[in-house]
Amino acid sequence: MEQKGNNIANQKLPLQGAGGARLVILGAGESGVGAAYLAQKQGYDVFVSDFGSIADNYKKQLQDWSIPFEENKHTEAEILKAVEVIKSPGIPDKAPIVKKLKEKNIPVISEIEFAGRYTNAKIIGITGSNGKTTTTSLTYHILKNADLNVGLAGNIGKSFAYQVATEEFDYYVLELSSFMLDDMYEFKADIGVLLNITPDHLDRYEYKMENYVASKFRITQNQTGADYFIYCGDDPETIKGMATRSFTAQMLPFSIEKPIKTGAYLDKDNIVINIHQPYFTMSINELALQGKHNIYNSMASGIVAKVLELRNETLRESMGNFKNIEHRLESVGKISGISFINDSKATNVNSTWYALESMTSDVILILGGVDKGNDYSMLKELVKQKVKAIVCLGKDNERIHKAFEDVVDIIVNTMSAEEAVQTSYHLATKGDTVLLSPACASFDLFKNYEDRGRQFKQAVKEL
Repeated sequence: MEQKGNNIANQKLPLQGAGGARLVILGAGESGVGAAYLAQKQGYDVFVSDFGSIADNYKKQLQDWSIPFEENKHTEAEILKAVEVIKSPGIPDKAPIVKKLKEKNIPVISEIEFAGRYTNAKIIGITGSNGKTTTTSLTYHILKNADLNVGLAGNIGKSFAYQVATEEFDYYVLELSSFMLDDMYEFKADIGVLLNITPDHLDRYEYKMENYVASKFRITQNQTGADYFIYCGDDPETIKGMATRSFTAQMLPFSIEKPIKTGAYLDKDNIVINIHQPYFTMSINELALQGKHNIYNSMASGIVAKVLELRNETLRESMGNFKNIEHRLESVGKISGISFINDSKATNVNSTWYALESMTSDVILILGGVDKGNDYSMLKELVKQKVKAIVCLGKDNERIHKAFEDVVDIIVNTMSAEEAVQTSYHLATKGDTVLLSPACASFDLFKNYEDRGRQFKQAVKEL
């Protein structure tokens, strides 16, 4: 298995904070503050450092717990005293402080790696370029409905570390981004799920697809013959990546293109999961999540449920009554017969492709933000078929104009959610859909994709 980042796999890491060893946390967001609390509980001498400003709610938590912190700077003398550093997933390896730590051979790990040391819960780890949040939420929904004592964490909800410090769950369903996986070494998923691999975040991987693929396959590291690896048998990058790797876990593929001996597949309009008798079948028309990509997401979640030997009735009920998450193809409402959909979580081209694929009306598409080296060519055909106008929401929209000027007559620039919504509303006619599915990160104009989605919804309410 390829390892990325600092090679600490063979180093002896401090498993207990006894003796007040210095542990530094870089980044004071949800994951960093949760890690600080767990580290303090384990007896570490904790120091939190954020190069930006810390949100008031997180600052108050650190103050309430008497955990020392700094913001708007990194004091090297304090940070380099650490026996180990927990890094926020948003901080790249090329950040000067991370480079310094690596020069001094101070281990840099993720919050997930750290928290994993302090729980005996079974871990279901879910990664992929697209569908992670939906599949993680659906899997959690199924397990919760089956009355399992389960927590939801990772890239979603309360931090894993905070829950490990304050709860006693038997299972965790974790949404794991490639950035989290990069800083995980000894951590193991009892059930690892890889949904798909498409180009994303290549700016963090030296613009090399193979580096990004290696990051995603870290979901399988440390797995044993008692563990499970669930993957998409139809995904070309996944299959290509598997050809050069070996796996110890029990392999459970899912496919909508071919029958699968042990795993999940589509038989006409029915999902079949053939693990543990009685086998599970369900019509795709009864699924709460519609669209081709959601058949894959439902299959992955369903396999997890069958591995855990949950009852078919519970699984069927859960897959039929699940409500999708905020900012993922979220219906905001209709005004003058025009539908508004918030898909702010679509921060890459592939997510936007899925969103467009599921549209059944003409679309006014709101695109743009921080472009991570996007290749828009895969959207062209769908845009040509379905999109009447593109409303750009971002500081630099030149690449969007170049990509679509020959297939869309109207491309407009806007600089706020309010302006984008009002412009889209004027361009749309009754029966159309205004779709916010930006294909880009949000950091040029917004705090994050949630902030972008909420401002969009607020602007729709004010029309």
